[in-house]
Amino acid sequence: INPGDGAFYGPKLDFHITDCVGRSWQCGTIQLDFSMPARFGLEYVGADNARHTPVMIHRALFGSFERMIGILTEHFAGAFPLWLAPEQARVLPISDAHHEAAGRVERQLRARGLRVSTDYRNLKTGKKVREAAIDKVPYVLVVGDREAEAGTVAVRARGGRDLGVMSVEAIGDRMDNEVRTRFTEPVERWRRPVDDTAFDERVI
Repeated sequence: INPGDGAFYGPKLDFHITDCVGRSWQCGTIQLDFSMPARFGLEYVGADNARHTPVMIHRALFGSFERMIGILTEHFAGAFPLWLAPEQARVLPISDAHHEAAGRVERQLRARGLRVSTDYRNLKTGKKVREAAIDKVPYVLVVGDREAEAGTVAVRARGGRDLGVMSVEAIGDRMDNEVRTRFTEPVERWRRPVDDTAFDERVI
């Protein structure tokens, strides 16, 4: 109950969400409006065959869309879970010779409905990995000579976890499962500094 916050149209329920730094945001709301139906002359015939003025219900379960996106961004510190991330994986060819193989990986994963991009820029692999880490991309898939020949990818998960070499089908299955189950890592992991930008410039 919020004393002094009564609305002229009737009672309401406001739902507040606390973000990662303790600030309270009013999001969802459900309101019973006794004013507007009378102003619009709305009526219905009840079971008693008499005319009655209805009560109008306003609802906004998530409140402002922009506000909810802002709260989610702060809650996850930009590290959205895979199912919510705008970019779910980034394919990194080591050199121009691996562009074709990287493109195949992207197409295979996109065919499964996954949001994947390929970084074709002529930069060192370490720099591209660091940029993907800064962008908080959930999965980085590196394609070098061995991967191009075998049809595999070297997988690096967000947070610097090296998952080793996997087939495109295997990483696709893993990502599909995370999306299907709405898997979400503990957000506390992203509320403290994580050094996931280090990368071994080995030949993959």
